[in-house]
Amino acid sequence: EVQSVIENRLYEVVGALHEQGFQSERFDRVEQFEKQIAIVPASGITGEGIPELLVLLTGLSQRFLGERLEISPDSPGRGTILEVKEERGLGTTIDVILFDGSLKKGDTIAIGGKRGTIFSTVRAILKPRALDEIRDPKFRFNHISEAFAASGIKIAAPKIDEALAGSQLYVVARGEEERVRREFEAEQEAVTVKSEEAGVVVKADTIGILEAMIKLLTESKIPIRIAAVGDVSKRDVVEAAAVKERDKTRAVVLAFNVSILPDAQARALDLGVNIIENKVIYKIIEDYEEWVKNLKNQEKKEELDGLVRPTKIRLIPDTVFRQNKPAVIGVEVQEGVLKPKIKLLNLEGENIGVVRGLQSKGESISSAGRGEEVAAAIDGPTIGRQVKEGETLLADVPESHAKLILKKYKGEITTGELAVLEELKDIKRKTNPLWGM
Repeated sequence: EVQSVIENRLYEVVGALHEQGFQSERFDRVEQFEKQIAIVPASGITGEGIPELLVLLTGLSQRFLGERLEISPDSPGRGTILEVKEERGLGTTIDVILFDGSLKKGDTIAIGGKRGTIFSTVRAILKPRALDEIRDPKFRFNHISEAFAASGIKIAAPKIDEALAGSQLYVVARGEEERVRREFEAEQEAVTVKSEEAGVVVKADTIGILEAMIKLLTESKIPIRIAAVGDVSKRDVVEAAAVKERDKTRAVVLAFNVSILPDAQARALDLGVNIIENKVIYKIIEDYEEWVKNLKNQEKKEELDGLVRPTKIRLIPDTVFRQNKPAVIGVEVQEGVLKPKIKLLNLEGENIGVVRGLQSKGESISSAGRGEEVAAAIDGPTIGRQVKEGETLLADVPESHAKLILKKYKGEITTGELAVLEELKDIKRKTNPLWGM
C-alpha cells in the first residue's frame, strides 16, 4: 500500500514536470542523466532517501560540474555548522562541513550565534574513525591538528554554547574581525523578518529551516510579522498577541524544533496566544491551517448562536398553565430555534410578546429546536385575547440579523428556516417594502 502511494505521488510529479517540458523518472530508472531529471523519493520523518539523494548529487556534480568544483586548500577555512551539541569531556562542540580552505588548531573562528557573531579559538579538531557516522553518539574521535576541505569535522572551542546550526564558520585572520562581523550580520538580516504587519511569529532552530519556513508561508500567502532563529520568548508571545485585535487567525507562534521558555508559556496562556510546535515543517503549516479553520468555524458558530434565527411555533391547544403575566402555555417548535428573550409576532405582523423562559419536564432550558414541545412563559399577551390556542407565531427576527443570515449564513440554516424567513419578509414588507434588502 505504501509503495502504491509513493508510485502514485511519483507519477504526479512526473506528469507535472512533463507539462513544463521536462522528462523525468525515479532515479534508479533513469537511463540518460543528460536528458532526464532524476527524482529521489525521501521522507522528512524517517530520513529514508536522503543517503541516495546525497550520493546522486555528489555523482552528478562530479560528472557534469567537474570544472567548476574548485577549492583553495591554502586559503582560510570556510564551513557550515550542521549541529551544536554537548560531548562528554569536551563540553559544547559543533559539527562542521569544511567546504573550502583549511582549519588548524589554535585558529580564530567566527560563527553565527543567537545573540550575534561569536569569535572563539579552536581548542580541538576531531574526526570520526573510518566508517563511523559523525552523528552517531557512540563513535570515537581521532584528534587532528589540521583539516582541509572538503571534510566533516567536530570542533571543540570555548564560548560556542549559543552557536546557530545552519550558520557559516570562517577562519578569521588578525584584524579581520569587524569585516567578518558585518558579513554575519548581513547574513542574519537576510533571513530575519520584522514588520508591523498582522502576521504570524515564526521561530526555528537553524537559518536553513527558517528560510524554508518563510518560503512556505509566503507561498501559502500567510503574512509574517516576525521570523527569527532561537527559542520562543515572552517577547515573541507579546508580538503575536499584538495582532489579535486586527486578525485573530494570525495571533500565533509557529515553532520548529525550539524550546518554549517558561515565562513565554505562561504569557501565552494569559494572552490566549496559540503556540504550534512540530519537527516537520509541512506539518506545522498543516496544523496552523487546521487551527485557522477550526477558529473560523467556532467564530461563525458563536456569531450564528447570537442571532435570532427564523423560528415558527404553534401554541398547543389545552396546554394553558397561566393566562397572563406571564402567559404560560405549551408550544411546538415547527422550525428554527426558540430561546428566551426572543420577540414574537403573529402572521398579521402584530407584536405578541417576549419569551421569558422555557421548561421541559420541569427543568429550565436555554433553547428548544425543531420538533420539540416545551412550556413557554411569554410576557405581554393574555391567552384568549391577543393570542389564541392553536395559533402560529413567528420569531421577530431583527432586520440586521436577517440580512446577515442571508449574506453569510444561508448555508448554515435549514431550508425550513429559510422558508420561515421568506414568510417573515413578506409580512414585514407590507409596512416596509425595503425590509431585508
